[in-house]
Amino acid sequence: MDVPADTIELLIEIAGWIGAGLILIAYALVSTGRIQARSVSFQLMNLFGAAGFVINSGFHGAWPSTILNVIWIGIAAVSLAGILRG
Repeated sequence: MDVPADTIELLIEIAGWIGAGLILIAYALVSTGRIQARSVSFQLMNLFGAAGFVINSGFHGAWPSTILNVIWIGIAAVSLAGILRG
């Protein structure tokens, strides 16, 4: 099954916007004290938000942003693992 190129590009743009939204919402919630930085929800929003940015920035060849967000995913994953271990 061939997916049209414009459909793929649209999905990549959507991934980037969802990623941006998740990271902004996470930051706003922590900044207003509604969630804690060491919460599962905060770490998941950062992990999936950064993943959206990796998809988008990687597609567009924005390598500094891609690498930054791969590291961001790693930080969120390590933090999430620590939280879940208790």
